[in-house]
Amino acid sequence: MITATTFGVGQVVYSILWFFLFFIEIWLEISIFIDIFRSHDLAGWQKALWVLLVLLLPIVGIFAYFIARGNKMRAHQIEAQQAQQASGWPGHYGHRLAEGGETPTQELSRLADLKRDGMISDDEYEVLKSHIMQRASDANNP
Repeated sequence: MITATTFGVGQVVYSILWFFLFFIEIWLEISIFIDIFRSHDLAGWQKALWVLLVLLLPIVGIFAYFIARGNKMRAHQIEAQQAQQASGWPGHYGHRLAEGGETPTQELSRLADLKRDGMISDDEYEVLKSHIMQRASDANNP
């Protein structure tokens, strides 16, 4: 049985390095799987082949996917972000507040609509409301 006392500093660092490399590999595989199933330009059998390649030969499959479809992968990410922003998802509401463009009254009205529709919690509503009020107060008192 190996105990912690038999490990030297170098072995611990080496183990941590391998753990993080394994974590990165799993993260890349998950990202690739998300992109594979998000791709409408791949036929079903092509998706199955990519999944098999990434599962059976992970390092080779990951590099092959990035070489063959890296640009499309990035394009799919951008499309998903734009669709999410266009849907009015509340996570992007703070960015719209920072950009300005709406009056505080319009922002509070939109915020109330988000709360009413259940898109944000009461706590999130209060935090965002206080930001709007603070910004409006700062704009009125230079």
